[in-house]
Amino acid sequence: MKKILLVAGARPNFMKIAPIMRELHRHRETFLAKIVHTGQHYDAGMSDVFFRELAIPPPQHHLHAGGGSHAEQTARIMVAFEAVCLQERPDLVIVVGDVNSTLACSIAAKKLCVAVAHVEAGLRSGDRTMPEEINRIATDSISDYLFATEPSAMQNLRKEGHPEERLFFVGHVMIDNLFHQLRQLEDTDVTRYATHALKGQLGRYGVVTLHRPSNVDDADALARTLSALGRIAERLPLIFAVHPRTRAKIASFGIVMPKALHITEPLPYMEFLNLWKDAALVLTDSGGIQEETTALGVPCATLRENTERPITISHGTNVLVGTDPARIIAAAEAALTGDRRRTLRRPELWDGRAAMRIVNTIVELTGQATQPLEPAPIDERTLRERLQVYPG
Repeated sequence: MKKILLVAGARPNFMKIAPIMRELHRHRETFLAKIVHTGQHYDAGMSDVFFRELAIPPPQHHLHAGGGSHAEQTARIMVAFEAVCLQERPDLVIVVGDVNSTLACSIAAKKLCVAVAHVEAGLRSGDRTMPEEINRIATDSISDYLFATEPSAMQNLRKEGHPEERLFFVGHVMIDNLFHQLRQLEDTDVTRYATHALKGQLGRYGVVTLHRPSNVDDADALARTLSALGRIAERLPLIFAVHPRTRAKIASFGIVMPKALHITEPLPYMEFLNLWKDAALVLTDSGGIQEETTALGVPCATLRENTERPITISHGTNVLVGTDPARIIAAAEAALTGDRRRTLRRPELWDGRAAMRIVNTIVELTGQATQPLEPAPIDERTLRERLQVYPG
């Protein structure tokens, strides 16, 4: 039996590992899968109910990494995950996305000669000022198996020289989970959500999320963006789920929030899904929401100058608008005067079966005579040498 560790550092990561964990459970005679929560982000919404909705067990390992600078957080995760690997001796570590946990656990595993699979590999924004871009590039460079969500990601990996036999175009596990939770939502009493009454009151509305440092750390840029959102809200009511980081920046800069915006706290996934799936427009700087809105045909305006998810533009409902108020307002006007849902082409393999393809691939790999998921044998002396702190 092969032992697999699935790594998650933040709530969106759990959305990505959940379909894989559910699929691995169908092969429980072949694989023993355990979830590792690095604790990169603390999220009070990740309760027992959260894991029941995802139909996965709670994490078996908690690393309690916490915050800090990128270097501090990455280092703490590496140290803690190294100890987990030494305890569990996994055959494979699966990492997802592009957070610090993704990179940290990849490095720790590879230093112990454990095979690493990166799900959502090959995405590139071309902007190396984004910490996530560095995490993506570095993780792909050391991963043994690279599972891509879209053809452009496969092209990026080939350009970077990754061997073809390590590349697998499988679709997107985030869309697997979206479909799963939509089914869950059908059996949920949505009247218990705090935003339910607001939805009914507003009728037609838009949804806003904003959290990236490039958007909220500069007072002038943040003020301009909020002013544009206020202008849009005069025509289309906007529900703004304010990230704690964004709220703190607004307060520290002394910016007055436009009165036309309807402000909420960050929402649990199911409630937020229930909100944005019926929106006339989503304005966001999030990566995942670009993809989810594409899957459901909801118009999306991304408040960034680039995206690592180009298929959401070429096939989906997404448009890049940057932080220029005129472009933001123009995109909103275009979304409100057209029906973009009718022009939707759902990206190839975004069919809810990505996790099945990933696990089937792992099954095939483990069935090969060379046993490529088998870690290199490491005796205790070699382990001590690998863990030695070098003087300097």
